[in-house]
Amino acid sequence: MELQVFYRALVLSLVGVLSTALGALFVVLNPAPNLKVLGLLQGFAAGLMLSISFLDLAHNALNSIGFLKGNLWFFAGVLFFGFIIKFIPEPKFSPPADPSEKKQADDGGTGKDTMRKHRRQVLFSGIITAVGICFHNFPEGMAVFLGSVKGLHVGLNLAVAIALHNIPEGVAVALPIYFATKSKQRAFWTATLSGLAEPLGVIAVALLFRSSLNPDILEGLLGSVGGVMAFLALHEMLPLAFDYCGQKQAVKAVFVGMACMSASLYFLEVSLPKEISL
Repeated sequence: MELQVFYRALVLSLVGVLSTALGALFVVLNPAPNLKVLGLLQGFAAGLMLSISFLDLAHNALNSIGFLKGNLWFFAGVLFFGFIIKFIPEPKFSPPADPSEKKQADDGGTGKDTMRKHRRQVLFSGIITAVGICFHNFPEGMAVFLGSVKGLHVGLNLAVAIALHNIPEGVAVALPIYFATKSKQRAFWTATLSGLAEPLGVIAVALLFRSSLNPDILEGLLGSVGGVMAFLALHEMLPLAFDYCGQKQAVKAVFVGMACMSASLYFLEVSLPKEISL
């Protein structure tokens, strides 16, 4: 029976990987955006991340394990990712030149160098986003496993909710990678690989916690992931959005992103039976 639960959870977690790949596919099937469009989309993605962080992960942690513990887990995630990010080296990779940038070659190389600097910044942001998404997906895989232990319907409910989150997460990872490198394959596979942290979470909880995993610990981990997501949105996505499309437009994009994610969470809540609600 336990083996059946494991396989069920593993299959359900692969739904999350496919939804991450779907978000990446949406990016690579479209032309690489210019800086203004990139800024708007980064602001939109930041809104999605902030909504997931505060209105979903942190909110559930506060309600489940209490205000004090929930906040401690949340800010532990902020401090942890703030520490980790210092050890992620800025890429030395020099992206291929865009044909549209050849016109800037006659100005002494200033415009071309500026564009390459932008691309390096965006590439670094994409790498950090991918790392943050991995931290996000890993405990979600644990949640899928525990949901599957309770039954197929509960596990399926969790898988659907996570799949809704993972589509914009795939966009958030693939978008900066595609813009910076102009490589559709690199953007697609980087985003898809970040989603593989979810089945790894299933495997980890099945091996390390064969009997049971304390629900408070899982809620705390998800709360700390909320801190990671908030740090990621505020430290990486919003500054790029402000630089590339302006503060007013970026803020509008953030709230549109938050509204879209809140609407998806509400639709999920009202469309599922209460006995299998999250």
